[in-house]
Amino acid sequence: MTFWLCVASMVLTMIVGFAWGGWVTGGTAQKMAETMTDDAIVTRLAPICVIQFNRDPGKEKKLTELKGTDSWQRDGYIEKQGWATMPGAEKPDRNVAEACAKLLLAKM
Repeated sequence: MTFWLCVASMVLTMIVGFAWGGWVTGGTAQKMAETMTDDAIVTRLAPICVIQFNRDPGKEKKLTELKGTDSWQRDGYIEKQGWATMPGAEKPDRNVAEACAKLLLAKM
């Protein structure tokens, strides 16, 4: 009888731990770490995109065009301008472009 009570208490502890205690599996922890890393990288690179925008001689006109672009197309507009292509990279990063658009429009 004591054995089954111990087993039941272990199972109950695991159910409560995973459901409400914040426990996660190794795979879930890995995915969470990757997401946090990607978010941190985008946060650090978006201001570089803004700096590249500020170096553009036609920035005022392009900022007006960006504002007039649909929200779901703004990252594409920034990618086409080349602002989201980081030094040393071959192609732009869509997540950086999206964050850059938010920063640029917040300046307006």
